[in-house]
Amino acid sequence: MALPVSIVSVVALLLAVLPFCVTHPSPAFHVPHGYGLAVRRSIAEAPVDINVTTNSSFILAQERTYRKDPLNGFRKYTGGWNISELHYWASVGYTAVPLFIIALVCYSYSRIAYAVSLILLILFTFAAIAGCVMLYDGQGKFHISTMTTLKFVVSQANFTVDNLNNLSDSLSAAKKVDIGQFLLPPDVQNQINDIQGKLNSSASELATRTTDNSEKIKKLLNQVRIALVIIAAVMLLLAFVGFLLSIFGMEFLVSILVVTGWILVTGTFILCGVFLILHNVVADTCVSMDEWVSHPTEHTALDDIIPCVEPATANESLYRSRPLYYNQSGPLMPTLCNPFTADLNNRTCTRGEVTLDNATQVWKNFECQTTTVGGSEICASKGRVTPRILGQMAAGVTVSQGLYQYGPFLIQLQDCTFVRDTFTNIHRNYCPGLERYSRWVYVGLVLVSSAVMLSLVFWVIYARERRHRAYNKQFIAEHSYPDKPPPTGANA
Repeated sequence: MALPVSIVSVVALLLAVLPFCVTHPSPAFHVPHGYGLAVRRSIAEAPVDINVTTNSSFILAQERTYRKDPLNGFRKYTGGWNISELHYWASVGYTAVPLFIIALVCYSYSRIAYAVSLILLILFTFAAIAGCVMLYDGQGKFHISTMTTLKFVVSQANFTVDNLNNLSDSLSAAKKVDIGQFLLPPDVQNQINDIQGKLNSSASELATRTTDNSEKIKKLLNQVRIALVIIAAVMLLLAFVGFLLSIFGMEFLVSILVVTGWILVTGTFILCGVFLILHNVVADTCVSMDEWVSHPTEHTALDDIIPCVEPATANESLYRSRPLYYNQSGPLMPTLCNPFTADLNNRTCTRGEVTLDNATQVWKNFECQTTTVGGSEICASKGRVTPRILGQMAAGVTVSQGLYQYGPFLIQLQDCTFVRDTFTNIHRNYCPGLERYSRWVYVGLVLVSSAVMLSLVFWVIYARERRHRAYNKQFIAEHSYPDKPPPTGANA
């Protein structure tokens, strides 16, 4: 509130007169005793025994006025109290500079705050839009990357199941081969039954777990994708609508939107934390796969993803599949090449032997026409084997070829080469995309949450500054009086 004019006048008068009074003492004057007034005496009337020094250099209030002088390089002022000294006024005025700065800021605060709040509101709105775009794009690519990885893992598991089932079928067919009167011994058939049961159990368990886990993962990925799309759309709409309401000064609607937006921001931050956990789990799993490749025989938690068939089962299956090759002798009929030696190592076929690939075609040339004599089938034409025996021999070749084909796969299951190759493929071709796009989703959620949260704050600030600005304009308009129009007519 402004000071009254009379008080200001008195202060100005005192400031003008006091220096004059101090530097120009008046003559002595006397007053009667009893009036309670002190008698001012001139220096001329001082007692004779008092020494008077007229050229004293005593500095008034020296310690009190020891302040920084901005006109002298902010060095300390040492001239004492002297209102006729410019440096005194500079030093004493410097003490009030902080208050003057505050006053200047308060004077210009409204306009600056209005402009800054508008600029920041626009900036955070664009940041929220950018975060929503990044979140939407990242979730789409993350979904594709995870589904592609899941399909690869499922295909590898199904490939394992198919090979185990085919090997089991080959062992089952081997038991039924009957070449003449030669059948597999009962103990060998029992051993084949045992191995066949283990293979069927492993294949069935792997198929069941693969189907169940893949369905659960697909359902979860679809739910996550829908949630991220909804969050991106809602946050984008919230940022846009809140910006418009704040610009048009709808404070009541802004207040409602702030409360709603705060709840959404809280949920988005929670989801952001969940995706950070997911991102770290993906990265940890990829690193673990890469490290597991160097130690494939160690039992780890990764066995739950693509479990290896028990080494004993694979080894025993391979051992039982190798002795199922029976040579056919005869001077005119080539023998079947046994691809294994007596100690079950690989063997190179020699001249005069037929391989599993062409044995049936070669033996077809030795088939004879048959006749039945005494209930038995015998050759009635040139040849070494009857059609029935040739059919059984061909079936034996087919079974042997199947066992020979799936033998290497059993070895890969035994030493986990198959699983190691699978993990290497995942780490090399799928992990980079999983890590990259999960990071996109996480960063997008952080950007959206932070930008919308700050937008909520500046919605309120900008609406408040807009209201103050409108009030100030109205106040100025109401207190601005136009000049009085000149008199006209009779008043002229």
